[in-house]
Amino acid sequence: MNFPVLWLMFAGPVWGIIGALGLPRVYRNEGLDASPAKLVGGLAGFTLGPLLLFPLWRFKPELNHWYWAGGTSIIAATQLYALFASKYPDNLCVTNANYVANQTANGLTIGFIYALMAVGLTLIYSVQGIISFSHGQFYMLGGYFSYYFLQLFTDLNPIFGIPVAGIATMLIGFAFERMFLRPMHLGEVERTGEYAILITFGFGFFLQYTALSIVGPFSQKTDAYIAAGSLRFDSLVLIPNRLIAAAVGIFLISVLLFFINRTWTGKALRAVSMDKQASAVVGINPLRMNTLAFGIGTMLAGMSGAALIPIFTWVPWVGMAASTRSYVIIVLGGLGSVPGALLGGLVIGLVESLGAGCYPDPSSGAAYRTAFGLVIFALMLLLRPTGLFGREL
Repeated sequence: MNFPVLWLMFAGPVWGIIGALGLPRVYRNEGLDASPAKLVGGLAGFTLGPLLLFPLWRFKPELNHWYWAGGTSIIAATQLYALFASKYPDNLCVTNANYVANQTANGLTIGFIYALMAVGLTLIYSVQGIISFSHGQFYMLGGYFSYYFLQLFTDLNPIFGIPVAGIATMLIGFAFERMFLRPMHLGEVERTGEYAILITFGFGFFLQYTALSIVGPFSQKTDAYIAAGSLRFDSLVLIPNRLIAAAVGIFLISVLLFFINRTWTGKALRAVSMDKQASAVVGINPLRMNTLAFGIGTMLAGMSGAALIPIFTWVPWVGMAASTRSYVIIVLGGLGSVPGALLGGLVIGLVESLGAGCYPDPSSGAAYRTAFGLVIFALMLLLRPTGLFGREL
């Protein structure tokens, strides 16, 4: 009897559904924390079926530890790979370990830029409590600001366009927040949730079509960071320009984490994200922190766009796909969680790279790149709607 048949008999989707629906009920009936039970129960049933579900039902261990979700996820990935190998034994991801290593490296490098883009969005949500639907358009603007700055100073390396793009998008973010979002926080707007959605969504359209009217529909691209084609480490082939973009993402995320954890202003942002009224009592101005958070968020989006325009061609609607990825990442990592956005970006980068590279039809794999991330998004909404590091509302 082959592996797929054995797996479907003793584990698989049916036991996954049983675990996702049954284990939370068992924990709630005992008065225990059931928040991670749906995710762990679904993965436990999917991977080992009753062999793991029955001990969980019987002993009811605390499931908040990282190794429950992490361990079952690793087992699930291993089993899915085994099923894939049995179905497509001649696929490069089955026969060539070096190919898998290169796809993984590419996914991680682009994942850091995804994370940088999503960190800005999750910072806005954490402090202001809104989702900015113009975030992708700030990413688009960052690329164009860098491009036209480098057109003026042709001898400069594209790395110098990144801070210019960051400053420009931050100033636009400051102005937009002061004019259109501050009235919401001053109580001058009714139904603030709907207002925030409409105003940011409309501003995103304004930015996109204004850019389209100015620069036209033609694709643009700056010069590469360095002229070298690739770096080889034994059989591992890395693209230097993507490594530089990833290094920019790592550096900026590190600076942001230092800022919000070690500086007074960063601690004030964290305080406002927890309780605006209590923050005001101790002398923090929540309105200024709202403006600062939105400006930093748009700055990070713009800098991520400027970091990628030497790698990808740029068009005015490039921000739409970036927005989709950002929303997927912050839901995956947990709304309001900066570490969650970092992990979510890396996960989406890996899933997209491996999904497109391992797809049975290579000519169609790239077309489904975004869809692989959306599958992870849907599963997370089903099994753990608060995300990996999200808090219960």
